[in-house]
Amino acid sequence: MLDKNGIAKRIAQEVEDGYYVNLGIGIPTLVANYVRDDISVEFQSENGILGMGPFPVEGEEDADLINAGKQTITALPGASFFDSATSFAMIRGKHVDLTILGAMEVAENGDIANWKIPGKMVKGMGGAMDLVASAENIIVAMMHTNRAGDSKLLKRCSLPLTGVGCVKKIVTNLAVLEVTENGFLLLERAPGVSVDEIKKATEGQLTVPDQVKEMEV
Repeated sequence: MLDKNGIAKRIAQEVEDGYYVNLGIGIPTLVANYVRDDISVEFQSENGILGMGPFPVEGEEDADLINAGKQTITALPGASFFDSATSFAMIRGKHVDLTILGAMEVAENGDIANWKIPGKMVKGMGGAMDLVASAENIIVAMMHTNRAGDSKLLKRCSLPLTGVGCVKKIVTNLAVLEVTENGFLLLERAPGVSVDEIKKATEGQLTVPDQVKEMEV
């Protein structure tokens, strides 16, 4: 089973040379720490930075450098800063190659719910609305079940949707799954996790190939 850093490490393997990548709040922000050194990647944050680096070393934080989640970050040489209108023009203009988001729920058809829990105060949907509507490649980083042990990979989302039919791939603490016309397709299982465990933790339709390889992280 993977922890949050393990999920981020596995997703980092999906990042290719020359990609422009947007990282959502939570687990996705960790991905920048694990991208291979031999490729060139530009991380974009919708609050207005292109060329975001890994998290700063403790004691070297700059309070003026933050991501969309208000976490302190670093800026790589050549990074640029701009206003929100320019940032969302990049997103809505489909100039981001890969979007990595967290989620509360994902449905078997690729619907995603990641912005609101009924009864809890939220400031609004935020940039996730634009990201899921504009990106062609969306990977979700999430835990497979909630704290009560209930599946977060569902037949249909119960929470308010952020986007419809947009998720392509999901990496959880248990598995890597692809969203297909026939529901979730199991691609890899986490170290020490059995296929049966993944089946029990997945409410939505799950297709399991004859051979499922173990993740390399």
